[in-house]
Amino acid sequence: MPLAFLHKPIYARRIEVLSKIIEPHLSSGDHILDIGSGGGALAAKLRSEAAAAGKEIAIQGIEKHPRGGEEVETLSFDGYQIPCEDGHYDMTILADVVHHEEDYMQLLKEAVRVTKKYLVIKDHTPRGLLGYRRICFMDWAANNPYGVKCLYRYFTAEEWREIYESLGVSVKVELESIRLYPEPFNLVFGNSLQYLAVLSREGAGE
Repeated sequence: MPLAFLHKPIYARRIEVLSKIIEPHLSSGDHILDIGSGGGALAAKLRSEAAAAGKEIAIQGIEKHPRGGEEVETLSFDGYQIPCEDGHYDMTILADVVHHEEDYMQLLKEAVRVTKKYLVIKDHTPRGLLGYRRICFMDWAANNPYGVKCLYRYFTAEEWREIYESLGVSVKVELESIRLYPEPFNLVFGNSLQYLAVLSREGAGE
């Protein structure tokens, strides 16, 4: 598939950049859950980056429909109820997952429930000239080859902060621009269209 072939090197750069952003927030011994983990590429790369930094972590993925052959252990769930007790994971990650979910608040509440320390949210945000249209095209091109449904619903940074307040979490780090893709794709689909926040459950609301 032409779109899938084009997406491969872009996806590899995305994994590299995200893992380097997330790794400094990990500690040795952390137990991490990557929600909507797909084939487990981000989780596996994050484990590798942590090991290179001298940190031994445990990381699992969780998916609605595990396909088999994932790069990390991957659990199955219904998309909304995560099968574990409160605060089971030191960190949970939602990388480009929320904008695909119909009942995104239920999923976010579950992510917060099972998180002890940090929740990482990576998503798209419509900014700049034709920002929304560029995101929609990028979303379609990345997901159409795999049959993933696109809702074409993206939040601004301000809307994200309102969501965080309702969830009772505080912002530790917020990036409103990320050089996520190789050039020239980054000029069109990266930078201010990419958003990431590291949220803390510790001291939230203080």
